[in-house]
Amino acid sequence: MNTKEYNQCVNLYSDGIFRFILKNMGDRFEAENIVQNTFEKLWIRKQDVKMETAKSYLFKVAYNNMIDVIRKNKRQTSLDVAFDVAAEDHQYSDLTEWVRKAVNKLPTKQKTAITLRDFEGYDYKSIGEITGMTESQVKVNIFRARKYIKNYISQLEPSLL
Repeated sequence: MNTKEYNQCVNLYSDGIFRFILKNMGDRFEAENIVQNTFEKLWIRKQDVKMETAKSYLFKVAYNNMIDVIRKNKRQTSLDVAFDVAAEDHQYSDLTEWVRKAVNKLPTKQKTAITLRDFEGYDYKSIGEITGMTESQVKVNIFRARKYIKNYISQLEPSLL
C-alpha cells in the first residue's frame, strides 16, 4: 500500500470505524482514540496490507483495540473514585487517611507504582520507564497494591460504621 492508498483508506473507512466503535462503547473520546490508533497501526504496517484487504484489516484492528480498552477499563479502578463512593455511602470522614496509611505500608515497588498511576495519572508504559519495571510488572504491582488496600479498608470497615 502506498501513501495515496493509505489516504484513500482514511477517507473511505474512518467514519465507518468511528461509528462502529462509538455504537459499541458509547464513548466519543475513546472511539476517536481507537480510530487514531487503528490508522496508526495501518501506517506502520502499510507495506504488508493490500488495498483489497484494508477494510477488513482496519475493522479487525479497531475491534481488537476496543476489546483491549474495555478490558482495561473494567480492571482499572481509580482510588479517587473509590474514595468518593466510600465517603458518600458510609460517611467516612477519614477514609483518605486510612488509604494513605495502607499505601504507606506497601512494599516500595507497589507503593511507587500505585502512587504514579492513581495519584499522578501516569500510564503503565510511563511508570515502567520511570521505575525500570516492565509493563507487566507494573500491572502486577498495581493489582497487588489495590488488593492490599481493599483488604486493609474492608478490615477497618466494621469498626468505622
